[in-house]
Amino acid sequence: MNTYQQLSHTCPNYREYIEHGFVRQLGDGSLPAAAFRMYLQQDFLFLIHFTRAWGLAIYKSATLPHMRAAQAGINAMLDTEIGLHIEYCQQWGISEQSLYTLDEHPATVAYTRYVLDSGMNGSLAELHIALAPCMLGYAEIGRWLSEQPWTEYKDNPYQPWIALYASEEFQRAAQAESDLLDELCAEFTPAQLKRAQHIFNTATNMEIAFWQMGLDHTD
Repeated sequence: MNTYQQLSHTCPNYREYIEHGFVRQLGDGSLPAAAFRMYLQQDFLFLIHFTRAWGLAIYKSATLPHMRAAQAGINAMLDTEIGLHIEYCQQWGISEQSLYTLDEHPATVAYTRYVLDSGMNGSLAELHIALAPCMLGYAEIGRWLSEQPWTEYKDNPYQPWIALYASEEFQRAAQAESDLLDELCAEFTPAQLKRAQHIFNTATNMEIAFWQMGLDHTD
């Protein structure tokens, strides 16, 4: 098993994250539109902080290859991902201007600040471990949904979301992140591995809370 597989296998709440009710309802198309819009808005704020995390990764990097990997992450977020997210939000009736004045939900604050705090107070490896449930977990969710017999593709408004994270392009990006994580954690001591598991478990719980935030929103 690679590093991500080891961490996820040992995480007690990992399957609750991957197979959360929010994810299942995305798959069968039954998720209320209000819940998805809430998720999209808060995910925009998450992407902003995700970009800041990539900036922190440059600061934490000790080699040019690691700095370039973080730079590529920043470029992808600022040049492509955030713009695509804004366009997707507009398709769901969420204006670009409204995204700039959003209040952060407590679940968003908790998750994003935990990731940044893990990076500020820890190593580059620990920053990537805190990001792993998002970056690599979404790839697994995409694969998992694509394998379920109950996943609805016809007349499912969330099919584009599923297709994005199941796509070969996203899966390749996730594999590259997984390989980097293996490299960063290759010489971890037992104490460092224990710390890594704690960070991963906490970030996974934050992901669960993020799904639940969306699922609980019905207005």
